[in-house]
Amino acid sequence: MNDNTIDSLKEALKYSPDNNPLRQLLAETLLALNRLEEAEIEFSTLLKLTNDTKAQVGLAKVFFKKGSYSACNVILEEIIENGTNDINVFTQYAKGLLKENSTAKAIEAYKKALSIDPKYFDEELDSQLRLRASNESIDTDEEPDSRFFQKPNINFDDVGGMESVKKEIELKIIKPLTYPELYKAYGKKTGGGILLYGPPGCGKTFIAKATAGQVNAKFLNVDLNDILDMWIGNSEKNLHEIFELARHNTPCVLFIDEIDALGASRSDMKQSSGRHLINQFLQELDGINSTNEGVLIIGATNTPWNLDPAFRRPGRFDRIVFVPPPDVTTREAILRLKLNNKPTGTIDFQTLAKKTENYSGADLDAIIDISIEQKLETSFTDGIPKPIGTNDLMSALKKHKPSTQEWFATAKNFAMFANDSGLYDDILSYLKIKK
Repeated sequence: MNDNTIDSLKEALKYSPDNNPLRQLLAETLLALNRLEEAEIEFSTLLKLTNDTKAQVGLAKVFFKKGSYSACNVILEEIIENGTNDINVFTQYAKGLLKENSTAKAIEAYKKALSIDPKYFDEELDSQLRLRASNESIDTDEEPDSRFFQKPNINFDDVGGMESVKKEIELKIIKPLTYPELYKAYGKKTGGGILLYGPPGCGKTFIAKATAGQVNAKFLNVDLNDILDMWIGNSEKNLHEIFELARHNTPCVLFIDEIDALGASRSDMKQSSGRHLINQFLQELDGINSTNEGVLIIGATNTPWNLDPAFRRPGRFDRIVFVPPPDVTTREAILRLKLNNKPTGTIDFQTLAKKTENYSGADLDAIIDISIEQKLETSFTDGIPKPIGTNDLMSALKKHKPSTQEWFATAKNFAMFANDSGLYDDILSYLKIKK
C-alpha cells in the first residue's frame, strides 16, 4: 500500500462520509504505514459514529505504537470488561502490560488468549512469559524444584556502570559469603536483604542475577504469579514454601520483583488477607521458625514509598539501593549490544549515548524497535534489508521520550517532602537537587 491508496480511500470517503467500513480500512491502512497521527484521527472519528470493537482495538494499537501504553491498556480493559473472546484483544493487552512492567497481569492476559485457542502462539509473548506462565511444559521426570532455579552465567563484570549499587551488594551479600568466619567472629550472619528501587526498565533483575553469578549461587526468580492465589491462606503457604525452597538450596539468591505488590502498607490494606500475607512475609524475612543463613534476599520495586515501613527494619531490607537509569557509557554499551547482528550502517554510538540521557534500557530497546519498523517499511519494496544508521535512531528518539521522566516527577516529590530519614537522598543527588 502507498500514498495513492490512501488518497483513493480519502477521496471515496468525501462522497461517502458515513461509510464506516471504508473509514475502518483507511484507518487500518494508515496504522500499517505508521502514519499514526492520521490513523488516530480516523479511528477516533469512527468511534464517534460507532462503538465498534475493531475501531477500539485499532486506536489502542495506535497508542501502543506511540508509546502511550496506559492509554492503550485503558481502551483494551474496557473491551475486556464488556466481554470479548477476541484473541487479538488479549494479546495486545498482554503486550501493553509488559511495557508497563505488569508481568503478572500480562501472564493472565496471555493465558486467556490461550484458553480461547490452545493452539494459538505469539512468539514475542511466548518468549517472555511462557516459562513463567505455564507448568505444563515441565518434564514429569524433572526435579519438582528445578523449574524455579537458574544458574546464571553472568557476574558483575557483565554489569556496566552501577558502581554504587555493586558496592552496596558486595558489602551486604558478597563479602559475608567470601569471609564467613570473619563475619561469624563478630556475630554477623551470612544472608540478609537488599531492596533495589528505581524507574522501571533499568536493570534491577539483571543486577540481581549477576549477584548470584558473582557468588556462584543458585538464582531463584520469584514472580507474583508463583505466590498469589485466589484461595484464602494459599498465598501465605506458597510464600513459605518458596522461602523453604531457598533455605534448602543455599547459597541462594532469592529475587522477588514487584515486591510492593506483596508488601504494601498494612494501613492501606482493606482486606485482612492482604495483611496476613504481609505478616507472613515479615516472618519469613525474620526466619522466626527457620534460619535464613545463606539466603540472600533481593527485592525490587518501582515504588518504595508504597512499601510497609516494617520491611525496612534491621535484619530485613535494611539496605535500600537506588538503581538509576544507565549512564552514558552503559547506554553506549547497550546500544552496541542490541544492534549487534542487525543490518547496520555507520552509527555514531557516542552521540546517541549522549542524546539518550535518562533513557532506561527498555527505552533504548523501544528506540531500536521503532528504527527497525521504519526500515522494514522501506525494505518491503525490494525485499532487501536496509541498514540502520545514526539518522534512523535519531528520528526514533523524537518519537519515544524517556519513560523514566514520569517516575522521577513522582519520586522527586517524595525525596523533597517525605524524606526525613534521608531514604531518598540518592534521588536528589541524581537530579542534582541540594537538600
